[in-house]
Amino acid sequence: MASKITNPFTFLQQVRSETAKVTWPSRRETVISTIMVLVFAVIAMIFFFAADQVMALGVELILGIGR
Repeated sequence: MASKITNPFTFLQQVRSETAKVTWPSRRETVISTIMVLVFAVIAMIFFFAADQVMALGVELILGIGR
């Protein structure tokens, strides 16, 4: 497969034209998305902490080891 060598200047022009086609999020959309990610990360953290504590308690009750 032959590769076509592109001039760096042409490449940068193509990159610039493609970047102009991108629909960038507004500041408000970015802030809302960031807050949502942080909230869901905290929810996941609480869930996995609780699951770990329940499993640790179960292992302690069943096997008598731990803690």
